[in-house]
Amino acid sequence: MVELNRAVAVSMTQGPEAALRIVDGLAAEPALARYHLLPSVRGDLLGRLGRTAEARAEFERAAALTRNESERELLLERARELGPEAGT
Repeated sequence: MVELNRAVAVSMTQGPEAALRIVDGLAAEPALARYHLLPSVRGDLLGRLGRTAEARAEFERAAALTRNESERELLLERARELGPEAGT
């Protein structure tokens, strides 16, 4: 969890690409496998990099992992803001 927070700080100082490398390294951590904030942060970083389809998928994954209905709706709204999937 500390590393995820560090990734957010890195995104503010060094940019989303540097932070994404940290977040991607955390993806293999068993303790974070079902933690909704990991795909949420990853979705934000991907969106900032213009990788909208990947970002949308990450926000949807984060929404599926959270138990909080308000948070789920916020994450799904973030996914919708990225526009429709290609080809639909």
